[in-house]
Amino acid sequence: MSTDTPGSQSSLHRANLERVLRAVRMAGSLTQAEIARSTGLSAATVSNIVRELKESGTVVVADTSSGGRRARSVSLSGDAGIVVGIDFGHTHLRVAVGNLAHRVLAEESEPIDVDVSAQQGFDRAEALVDRLLQQAGFNPDKVIGVGLGVPGPIDVETGALGSTAILPGWTGIAPGRELATRLGMPVHVDNDANLGALGELVWGAGRGLSDLAYIKVASGVGAGLVINGQIYRGPGGTAGEIGHITLDEAGPVCRCGNRGCLETFVGSRYLLNLLNANLGGDLTLSKVVQLAQQGDLGCRRVIADAGRQIGSGVATLCNLLNPRRIILGGDLAEAGELVLSPIRDSVARYAIPSAARQLSVVPGTLGGRAEVLGALALVMSEMGESGALGRTGHAVGARS
Repeated sequence: MSTDTPGSQSSLHRANLERVLRAVRMAGSLTQAEIARSTGLSAATVSNIVRELKESGTVVVADTSSGGRRARSVSLSGDAGIVVGIDFGHTHLRVAVGNLAHRVLAEESEPIDVDVSAQQGFDRAEALVDRLLQQAGFNPDKVIGVGLGVPGPIDVETGALGSTAILPGWTGIAPGRELATRLGMPVHVDNDANLGALGELVWGAGRGLSDLAYIKVASGVGAGLVINGQIYRGPGGTAGEIGHITLDEAGPVCRCGNRGCLETFVGSRYLLNLLNANLGGDLTLSKVVQLAQQGDLGCRRVIADAGRQIGSGVATLCNLLNPRRIILGGDLAEAGELVLSPIRDSVARYAIPSAARQLSVVPGTLGGRAEVLGALALVMSEMGESGALGRTGHAVGARS
């Protein structure tokens, strides 16, 4: 019979173990002093827990330096478990295999038209996961969980993909359940903007911050919101739909049914239509960015105008949430200052001055990998600590 009752010493000890494990897992590596600061636990408690986790094989401890002083760096053991990330984009499928020590062991991307068939997409994902696990040298039973990203809103209660013009053939399908059945592994699913935010928070331009927004501009426009270090999804899973802020009530009809949404002015289809007459019909957003960087005046103007419109949406976000940083992702982010400078100009004009002063607007550092790395991080953030503790020996969970 378990004596791990709420409020007991064993329950408190396990909760502290979980806090330390989560802090290390999300950071990749922390000194004991950093663990104490991030968890609020005393240095002595952290030291005892780290020693216990080291003895059980859950973490490894190495000598390092911090601020010129000797310190001990704590990271999860490389064999503590494997996580898999899957990112479905409009035209690509990317899969990565990593361990809990934040090391990517295998990664591959391939073109795919996800509109053709959801089942075909699942077939390709299943085959790619199998291939990469073999390449990395791990059996499927080593996988703790799978993170899955899709370019559309996920209903929190049903796990089904909401109505979207980006993946019309997927509406109503629960991709997490489908892949969990196929792979025989737990699957955590989220939209691509949230995973981009999580990827940049854990691996990229958002490291060390607790409040930020990741804005992805691609076929559509979405935002992943990080508040107090956690992705904020809202009760229905639709938080961050910045692309549907109304800019012009008499503007173009949006796929959501409203008029003049931000997405109708900066989504890739709209931007490419502005340039197709002069540059041909085989343009991509990536090609437009490349031409702009080479000096094409039309492309530069279109990107600058898009930046100003995005900045209007960002200013609204700043006035509501006051984030510390805005990270721009998607193909448009590759334009650098050609798009970032107009965004900042609009923020300075429309945001509350104090919020604008505290804000930095930067490009993502992970590029097209942001979502798949965010999928790996999603597993790390959502997985139960009991699973990790259970893998590392009975001693951890049994001690009081």
